[in-house]
Amino acid sequence: MGAITPKEDYTNIQHLTFDAVIVGGGGSGMRASYQLAQAGLNVAVLTKVFPTRSHTVAAQGGIGASLGNMQEDNWHYHFYDTVKGSDWLGDQDAIEFMCREAPKVVYELEHMGMPFDRNADGTIYQRPFGGHSANYGEKPVPRACAAADRTGHALLHTLYQSNVKMGTQFFVEWIALDLIRNEAGDVLGVTAIDQETGNIAVFQAKATLFATGGAGRVYRASTNAYINTGDGLGMAARSGIPLQDMEFWQFHPTGVAGAGVLLTEGCRGEGAILRNKDGEPFMERYAPTLKDLAPRDFVSRSMDQEIKEGRGCGPKGDYILLDMTHLGADTIMKRLPSVFEIGKKFANVDITKEPIPVVPTIHYQMGGIPTNIHGQVVVPEGASDTNFEAGYDKSGDVYSSNGGERNYTKPVKGFYAIGECSCVSVHGANRLGTNSLLDLVVFGKAAGEHIIDYVTKHHGDEYQPLPTTVFENTRKRIRHLDESTSGENAQEVADAIRDIVQDHAGVFRTQALLDEGVKQILAIEPRVRNIHLKDKSKVFNTARVEALEVENLYEVAKATLISAAARKECRGAHTVVDYELPADHPTYSYGRRDDEWMKHTLWFSSDNRLEYKPVRYKPVSVDAIPPAPRTF
Repeated sequence: MGAITPKEDYTNIQHLTFDAVIVGGGGSGMRASYQLAQAGLNVAVLTKVFPTRSHTVAAQGGIGASLGNMQEDNWHYHFYDTVKGSDWLGDQDAIEFMCREAPKVVYELEHMGMPFDRNADGTIYQRPFGGHSANYGEKPVPRACAAADRTGHALLHTLYQSNVKMGTQFFVEWIALDLIRNEAGDVLGVTAIDQETGNIAVFQAKATLFATGGAGRVYRASTNAYINTGDGLGMAARSGIPLQDMEFWQFHPTGVAGAGVLLTEGCRGEGAILRNKDGEPFMERYAPTLKDLAPRDFVSRSMDQEIKEGRGCGPKGDYILLDMTHLGADTIMKRLPSVFEIGKKFANVDITKEPIPVVPTIHYQMGGIPTNIHGQVVVPEGASDTNFEAGYDKSGDVYSSNGGERNYTKPVKGFYAIGECSCVSVHGANRLGTNSLLDLVVFGKAAGEHIIDYVTKHHGDEYQPLPTTVFENTRKRIRHLDESTSGENAQEVADAIRDIVQDHAGVFRTQALLDEGVKQILAIEPRVRNIHLKDKSKVFNTARVEALEVENLYEVAKATLISAAARKECRGAHTVVDYELPADHPTYSYGRRDDEWMKHTLWFSSDNRLEYKPVRYKPVSVDAIPPAPRTF
């Protein structure tokens, strides 16, 4: 444990010091902590739940890497697919970095002992996945390195045991509350609360890394765990850090109807087929080449379209059927054992004998805390570019309307973010399946390497002095709850937030719905600020935790609706019916308006202001992939 230094100003509050503090014990957090512990740094990992219960455990299908074990493949194809999948909102230098590093990090996991499935020749088994192709979109390619349909589970346990071997210190069931910044804006650590005792501590560090995962619980129906309440996003937003591209939320095509539980895309990778009420494999009409393995935003919209046009299944015609019966029981039990269990438990369906009802369900946030490829959090500086417009020219350069005087890549000293809470941006407007686990380990490792350099070369044994107001925000939040005598229950307010986001920012959006959603989410703020904590006890007070989480959910909800209402086009997971156009439109295919909207959104919490920054189109070593209509 780091040295505990009692301070007169910090009465009854622990003060712990570390070289690095990581908030979040999932895949990205533990990949980074492993890197740091290997280098001998004193690192602490704060985690809401035991590390192997982190939401990474729910990842099923695989981790993307162009190993070429099943069919010819290379990182150039992976790069192309990811750029196209992002609907050209991904930064091509970051995408190249991720795809080039992919084989290396997968082999590193293999050497750590990760139990991948194997081919007869002993190589890692790979399955096809949505949007992944050979020869630049020619045909599907097996690229997902899989451990049955429990790849996230295997990854988490592998990383946890590796961290235990290295002596990483875990602070289990601690909740981070607020980011600590000095007057210069440098990040010096976090304040946190121990659920077991209710005690508050300051974790001071030379480097602070957020790996807090996604915020899918801002929606009413979600594949996300209940812990995914956007804690890192909320803390960053309240401290003045903008959130990027929060209008883009991925709806996974195959959530169990009525339950929201995820059925991996690996089902379709193994050959499962989506069928409408007539039994038609309808994706052949929408995506003649990739069919059921088109990217997730494309498949989800196609499913919704089938339902809207009256071809949905069931008494209400409100779901689609996922058919795996033709795969055979042996294949299902070998490659998709968890899916078989989910079918039984959540739908009372034996997937070896009958199709299972599915609907698009919120799954992943493409946006987050803006970072570079080293995991450093980056913010704007310089003259405000209020008239900024971004686009693409044929040289691969970004242009802006007035020269772009604003610098959008200034690192916040001592602050890093990785995984789903960050936005590099490698996913752009739509993430490809398997690229999430890849994102975790590639940028977890990269951030770890940069932190080692930052701490050892620039800090030595020195810690920056903490501001005298270090506990002001945290104490204010805790005291408000402890002294509350009236107001609503936290879950009532959380449910109201979820209803607003679910009803106004779904698969298909309208401008009127988005505008109304903004009004409703802003109007709910007094309810958020007036939550009543009936139970004032300290020990494992989950009601207090839920109340604190609502503040984070609220920041995410505002960022989502305000950013979405402002983006007047259709791109990736953001489809606004008002702006939809045919795929063969000569200028705006599907309603994507590159001349005006090919740019990243930045949302600032303090005044709900939006700003835009250019997409980085120049890869590091290859030619840029120019924007084109997305056909599959």
